Amino acid sequence: MNINQNKLAAITYTLKSDHAEGSVIETVNSTKPVEFIFGKGSLLPSFEKHLNGLQSGDAFEFVIPSNEAYGIQKSELIITLKKEMFAQNGVVNEQMLAIGNQIPMQDSRGNKLNGRVKEVSDEKVIMDFNHPLAGQNLYFNGMVEMVREATNEELNPPAHQTCGCGSDEGSCSTEEHHGDNHSCGCNDSSCGC
Repeated sequence: MNINQNKLAAITYTLKSDHAEGSVIETVNSTKPVEFIFGKGSLLPSFEKHLNGLQSGDAFEFVIPSNEAYGIQKSELIITLKKEMFAQNGVVNEQMLAIGNQIPMQDSRGNKLNGRVKEVSDEKVIMDFNHPLAGQNLYFNGMVEMVREATNEELNPPAHQTCGCGSDEGSCSTEEHHGDNHSCGCNDSSCGC
């Protein structure tokens, strides 16, 4: 059976940065493969395009240019904030502001954002709201582990479902998954978030 519209597939892969010999960004192995329903928009469109028509046991290797993945680094997404904005009960948690930490935040319209701490001074914090892989070409090589017809329940999940991270879908966010948001653009298959 080939991967195509409304088929459920499971894949494993290794993702490297910028070139085939680049550093490993992510490895998804057969103990917890990425499962997705093809054509539902749960993967980056370019990633899905490369998997179209493959079947169980097929190997794949391809590159997604940065402009088809997470785009270029945008300087307007690097923002300087007052350090006092990170205070809880009047105290700033300095450990939370460690360089490289991702902090879930919210903009003035209530949109959830993840920012990475770039720099900290006595009064200011510079946050980077670009995707961590923005500006990078993504090199994938992997294997299709399984392809099957998606069930009616998988194609039409109930409006309210329990998330694999232990909370209701309505309150679930990627920061609760501690990294289960994969670089192919999909969320952990156990979660409807």
